[in-house]
Amino acid sequence: MRAVRITEYGGPEVLRVEASPIPAPGTGQLLVRLEAAGINFIDVYQRKGLYKVPLPYGMGLEGAGVVEAVGASVSEFAPGERVAWMAAPGSYATHAIVSADRAVAVPAGIDGRAGAAAMLQGITAHYLSNSTYALVPGDTCLVHAGAGGVGLLLTQMAKLLGARVLTTVSTDEKAALSREAGADEVILYGREDFAQAVRRLTGGAGVEVVYDSVGKDTFDKSLDSLAPRGMLVLYGQSSGPVPPVDLQILNAKGSLFVTRPTAFHYTASREELLSRARDVFAWMSEKRLKVRIGATFALEDAAEAHRQLEARRTTGKVLLLP
Repeated sequence: MRAVRITEYGGPEVLRVEASPIPAPGTGQLLVRLEAAGINFIDVYQRKGLYKVPLPYGMGLEGAGVVEAVGASVSEFAPGERVAWMAAPGSYATHAIVSADRAVAVPAGIDGRAGAAAMLQGITAHYLSNSTYALVPGDTCLVHAGAGGVGLLLTQMAKLLGARVLTTVSTDEKAALSREAGADEVILYGREDFAQAVRRLTGGAGVEVVYDSVGKDTFDKSLDSLAPRGMLVLYGQSSGPVPPVDLQILNAKGSLFVTRPTAFHYTASREELLSRARDVFAWMSEKRLKVRIGATFALEDAAEAHRQLEARRTTGKVLLLP
């Protein structure tokens, strides 16, 4: 098998493709031949050392493919079935070992690429809009990186829930994609202060919730975009970590809430994982949720894929194809 690994933290150049024997699944595990692996910002954080991982480390957490073998005590899956997952280290590879209790069956009609593209970002958009701040009709939300993988899915889910959606993007091309996903208003943050635009678009009221995956560059103005008792949901840090914050500012700006969620805590039980995944796959099958695959790369081009993602030159989902 071939897999992308790192032996040190650093830039995209530390990503290396290595060959090794195909492993056998242990108790409760699946051996899966990958059809596609998802690239996410958490991979970048791990590669850089912002999120510490044991070195050497097999990169990638998300993927989809066909089960080739099952270990002892596995009864839910069988060889030949297609599965997807979002928490199996070493997924930038031709084969991966996946814990059966973190795998999800991919319905007929959804291929491996779509399955991989929908897992982490689809489930993230699901818990953000349905649980972290549960949107209801009449709410207005601000979604940063509106043309990114999560942004496009989160916009669609927010509209399914009856919310008004404002997004921020960097280019006219991304603005068009965001509007296609259902955004009611799109703010090009390079041309207009987004906090001022939010106030203008809400008649000065602000929004009930800001979904922010950018972090350092947007945090302060995200707070400024909120209505009193609004919530800032900081679920990423693509521009870098947010510096220490004086919590008194939350009082001064309107008794605001800030939370830093992670998918692990919103899929801690198998029941919750399956419930969210079933919703995402059902909406895809019903054509109510469109997953955009913006770019694909070979395993050998994983470094370039990371460069493109970090430079914000991608839209939708980025995949590696083993």
